[in-house]
Amino acid sequence: MPVSGHKTLGVYIHWPFCASKCPYCDFNSHVGDGIDHARWARALESELNLVAMETPEHTVTSIFFGGGTPSLMDPQTAGSLIASVKKRWKSVPNMEVTLEANPSTAEAGRFRAFRDAGVNRLSIGVQSLRDDYLKFLGRGHSASEAIDAIELAENLFPRLSFDLMYGLPGQTAADWCQELAQALELAGSHLSLYQLSIEPGTAFGRDGVKATDELTGVELYEITHERLAIAGLLAYEISNHARPTCECRHNLDIWQGGDYVGIGPGAHGRVTGRNRTEAHYRIHDPNRWLQRVEEKGHGTGKRQSLPKRMRAEEIIMTGLRLCEGVNFERFRVATGKDPEDFISPGGLGRMIDGRFIEADDIGIRATPQGRLCLNEVLRQLLAV
Repeated sequence: MPVSGHKTLGVYIHWPFCASKCPYCDFNSHVGDGIDHARWARALESELNLVAMETPEHTVTSIFFGGGTPSLMDPQTAGSLIASVKKRWKSVPNMEVTLEANPSTAEAGRFRAFRDAGVNRLSIGVQSLRDDYLKFLGRGHSASEAIDAIELAENLFPRLSFDLMYGLPGQTAADWCQELAQALELAGSHLSLYQLSIEPGTAFGRDGVKATDELTGVELYEITHERLAIAGLLAYEISNHARPTCECRHNLDIWQGGDYVGIGPGAHGRVTGRNRTEAHYRIHDPNRWLQRVEEKGHGTGKRQSLPKRMRAEEIIMTGLRLCEGVNFERFRVATGKDPEDFISPGGLGRMIDGRFIEADDIGIRATPQGRLCLNEVLRQLLAV
């Protein structure tokens, strides 16, 4: 969100279907057979029309197709939704349009159609460049297919990112260094690197799979940040690295506290207006969402006006994930107050004295040490 307070907007569009469910995934994704693409396209258009009528004063700066696996949708559906956004809102000339994709051969062959539909940034869920790790993670592609997909996308899209996962059971520092070196040979301007976490309700969680131990996890995290910084891909968020000006604009604006709307099952949004922030939550279950949209024109499950403290705490929690931290002026535009007005008494001082947080006239930010234990830092600051 610009410091001036001008109302910009990110549009998130959720496609909930995947070819298979990965054992570590706790996202709202479902294996879909016999999907009626035309029916889903109409429903997404319908909900898009509703949120456009509710936010006519905003200017759209980004669209993000997330999932699930959005590269499984018909490219013409993506093109139609992009065109609708441009028709129904003002938009910036260089609007970022990201689509998440899997690197299977069949989907890679569709990359050109998505480019022609208006997608200008592709985010590929590679997860590993080793076949044994890909098998463990339940991925439906090989390492060679992933490399082919990256190389194809580099020739088609002006901006490209891909994801890798580390901290797998038994993975050593030497293993990860080797994979990172290969990733850096392939990488362009952005990489997302996530440590494996085992979430309740996932197949890994039910099976009792254990991620790497804490000390190894810290070592791999530090190796990641050191190697990518040397390569010129600086961390702008805990798990995201980019060359200057190549950050994911959509995610960055949300982490900074900007407005966004969510379309599709399980999507959510935050929209400011009249000195308040309204939260929107779409129905989580895809079939229930689809039925509700066809009945009422939207699949909203709940909407509420967020208390200022709740919204302020959201911005602090996401802002401290960013290396730039929480900008004071931007925070005042969003909440009318300073971050310290929402922080536990003495909490900020303790975190500064412990060298977990640093502060200056521009804002507050977590130190490298603080980002390693950010959950505990946030607990101390916000008593959460």
